[in-house]
Amino acid sequence: MAAAASPAACARASASGPRAGARLAVRTAALPADGRGDGAASYKELGLYSLKKRIEDAVVRVETTASSALELEEARRIKQEEVLRKRNLWDNPAKSHETLSALADAIRVVDHLKDLCFKAEEAKLISQLSEMDVINGELFKQAYKSSVDASEYLDRYQMYKLLKGPYDKEGACIIVTAVSDGVASELWAAKVFGMYTSWARKQGCKVGLIEKISSMSGHVWSSAMEIESEYMFGLLSGEKGMHRMTHSSLENSDKYQALSARVDVIPLFLDRPVNLHLDDNGIEIVPSPSEYKKRDSRNCAAVRVLHKPSGVTAESSGERSYFANKLKATSRLKAKLLLIARELGVSDMKTVNKQAIEDRCNRETRRYTFGPQKLVHDLNTGIQLSDLNLVLEGEIEPFIRGRIIARQ
Repeated sequence: MAAAASPAACARASASGPRAGARLAVRTAALPADGRGDGAASYKELGLYSLKKRIEDAVVRVETTASSALELEEARRIKQEEVLRKRNLWDNPAKSHETLSALADAIRVVDHLKDLCFKAEEAKLISQLSEMDVINGELFKQAYKSSVDASEYLDRYQMYKLLKGPYDKEGACIIVTAVSDGVASELWAAKVFGMYTSWARKQGCKVGLIEKISSMSGHVWSSAMEIESEYMFGLLSGEKGMHRMTHSSLENSDKYQALSARVDVIPLFLDRPVNLHLDDNGIEIVPSPSEYKKRDSRNCAAVRVLHKPSGVTAESSGERSYFANKLKATSRLKAKLLLIARELGVSDMKTVNKQAIEDRCNRETRRYTFGPQKLVHDLNTGIQLSDLNLVLEGEIEPFIRGRIIARQ
């Protein structure tokens, strides 16, 4: 699970109720004589009782959901440990690596759920003491934040449990490309790419390489971002396809112009290589090693790899050397081909229908309407949102959650 938890919180995860109460009593003893801090009045103005209700709702949710989840995850951890004890790690290193990874994941989830229960217990105690007017505003603020964190973690936990595809747990490389030439199209592609960078930042994701390829106009034609956190491919895979923006013409407000940006999402294998063999005769590398040597070595150009039988391409421009860009582009190409083969149900990419691949890439995913009626319509889920600016600032969680639930 890719949820964040502070070291201090993890250290407190196994604390019992009485011990938590004793610690809290020490903290409250240091408060002013009237039991209030400077923030108490402001919290009352914001609706103290409304915040208390939210805390109580979050606590009830944790108590009813997290406890059963913790029991299931503890059982999963014990099972993984038993499997590991019975296996000789050297018999099958690849399988052993998967088992060790599963055990580490189970331990991490158990630790987070324990921390979640502790946070709910602490928030509940602070909320109860606030009725006696012995809690200052800052402590109550901490309780509210803990309850919000607990609810958000439970949301992520429940969503991640729905991600069961073969590549869903992997990181993701998201690539946004302007479909047509021209400044307007390139600016729209940059806007879509900014939407994903904002979303990743708000999620606290670990963002790795970001690379951009400029056009002749000097604007960015294609952008790529690697998100190295777990489950990112499962969350973002439904974003691939055409993102179409329509806006009214300046000359005639009744006519609408359209611009499109193509979004591609491929799995970013975090701890294992892409297991796919490519025939050297079936791929073309641009520029070739000999062509690159003739160029100014200080100008590290993008490397583009083409799979001739299928027409699928991949690029890399963010590494420091030609060789590293070639490896990265080849790795992305393999990931693309694995994904396409699975989605189209083919075992040999040499026999794949190029038109089927083209249709898949050109499928419209989301429509953004500018003008008097600002609207975002997600074609995968049918969800429509009226706050277009908020969506472009990275608020795409309703679409992600709706798609994951719809595919179950």
